[in-house]
Amino acid sequence: MAEKRDYYEVLGVKRDATPAELKKAFYKIAKENHPDLHPGDKACEERLKEANEAYEVLSDSEKRAKYDQFGFAGVDPSYAAQNGGYGGFGGGVDFDLGDILGNIFGGGFGFGGSGRARTRNGPRAGDDIRAGISLSFEEAAFGCDKTVSVSRIETCPDCGGSGCAPGTTPEVCPDCHGSGVTVTTRQTVFGMSQVQSECPRCRGRGKIIHQPCSKCRGTGRIKRQQSVNIHIDAGIGNNVTISMPGKGNSGINGGPPGDLLITVSVRPHEFFRRDGNSVLYEMPITVTQAMLGAELEVPTLDGKVKYPIPEGTQSGDTFRLRGKGIPYFRSTGRGDQFVTVTVTIPKSLTAEQRELVQKLDESLGGGGSIFRKFKKKK
Repeated sequence: MAEKRDYYEVLGVKRDATPAELKKAFYKIAKENHPDLHPGDKACEERLKEANEAYEVLSDSEKRAKYDQFGFAGVDPSYAAQNGGYGGFGGGVDFDLGDILGNIFGGGFGFGGSGRARTRNGPRAGDDIRAGISLSFEEAAFGCDKTVSVSRIETCPDCGGSGCAPGTTPEVCPDCHGSGVTVTTRQTVFGMSQVQSECPRCRGRGKIIHQPCSKCRGTGRIKRQQSVNIHIDAGIGNNVTISMPGKGNSGINGGPPGDLLITVSVRPHEFFRRDGNSVLYEMPITVTQAMLGAELEVPTLDGKVKYPIPEGTQSGDTFRLRGKGIPYFRSTGRGDQFVTVTVTIPKSLTAEQRELVQKLDESLGGGGSIFRKFKKKK
């Protein structure tokens, strides 16, 4: 027989592990080695047996104290002898593997023949509703109030969500006894295993409605088109989702409503671009404005402002207009606007203009005179 491993080592915990840490460790091992996930895998079966034995001892304070003091002999003096079993799940441990595996795998597993079934007709939260809204560049920058129309599922006002016609009551399902699930028991290497499934007679509701409400047709909920007012804070960005708690679909069986999730789409601007909280703008200027300097009228989100550029400004130079950018989202202050100038070159000149440009070029020792000198050398 193989030598036993230390129980703490089996669960992968320290010797001072808390009961919660022990349970979490066993939870993980049980999930990873469940026989329904690894049918016929003997290694997984042995790991689960070993972990169960370790947890059965360490989760019991009295047994754990004896194990810490005397080792295996403190909890099983005959541990070295042939032991055909491992105690099974339960065995005095305040723990239900069926409960844990049910949580992991959606309530479809049960162990130990306890006969307990998880109810599926308890209170459930309503689903979230998703909607979209389109904003202009300015609306996103400065904020606005909008109205969005959504299709919302609400509790039926006539029956109050029961699904029954006024003055009538539902019958508790005789097959599932109101739990909404049926349980099938089968034999596995670990004993009796229970598999839960939706009750086919009541379709998981736990009740049978003989006289359904005429308004909701027995569902307990109706669909309505609803207009919702929403405030958009200044500085909101593209593809940002706003959550409105409690504005989603109504809950089931008294559960809370879901949320309304609105995703913002910001339309592009004709001239401006956004980079974070900065506004980017490209402004064309003439050759003479670039050479001599000028006072420009620059468009901003707040209207036109005057800005002086120095003489000798080059195409591609960028200037900053402080505080003319996008307001910070749900905060104070604003970003800046960055103006990049582009020098526009005339596509055609009159003879007089051409002559003036050539004279200017020569006076500056520019490309024209250099080109003529190059021709002479050839």
